[in-house]
Amino acid sequence: MVTTLITRNSGNHLIWIILATGTVCRAQPCKPIVPVIATRQALAASVASRPEAKFVRLEDVIPGLITDLRYATTNNFTHSVLYARGAAYMRQEPAAALARVQQELQKKHLALKVFDAYRPYSITCSLWHHTADKRYVANPRRGSHHNRGTAADLTLVDLRTGRELDMGTGFDNFTDTAHHDFAGLAPQVIANRRLLKHIMWKHGFNFVPTEWWHYHWRDKSYDVVDLGFDELK
Repeated sequence: MVTTLITRNSGNHLIWIILATGTVCRAQPCKPIVPVIATRQALAASVASRPEAKFVRLEDVIPGLITDLRYATTNNFTHSVLYARGAAYMRQEPAAALARVQQELQKKHLALKVFDAYRPYSITCSLWHHTADKRYVANPRRGSHHNRGTAADLTLVDLRTGRELDMGTGFDNFTDTAHHDFAGLAPQVIANRRLLKHIMWKHGFNFVPTEWWHYHWRDKSYDVVDLGFDELK
């Protein structure tokens, strides 16, 4: 049984209160030093002259995409449900690039599996309150790539077996083993990580050194957004 209450604080940022068996998660407030879009009207105005900035649901634009949205479950590093109802959204421009990644992968009998994409700003505040370690969690003062709708956490799946390729650690593993430059891995694991990194870079995505699963669009000009998934439509 899950009960979800969604309201806004005095700063008009989302407050998600999610009550589940063994789980209580409340989005924590924080003080951004950048503008945060927190209404549908403001979002519509921001994309009116920039159609490539509109949000799209990844499953609608990437055929065969696999999702495992961890923050909509307790299977994440907080052990709490962070999304009342999970959805994978990105801005149209990086989403189109991700679709090209998928097309190229399918020729190799591979596919993308997405763990997270757009993340409401208030949720990043909660993650920072939980784990204030900038190696793995974005400091919310300036917002994150996820808050801008330009990042995805993902891995590769072998379509012939349905299994994820071995990347040496799972998603959200906050140890040196998850770093791109960690060398103490089996040759096949290193090859799998390099394959993912190469194809994402080829199609316009950058990476962070400490997380093999995180990739973000190189264009940093998008606004930080704090809207629920249903408000992006």
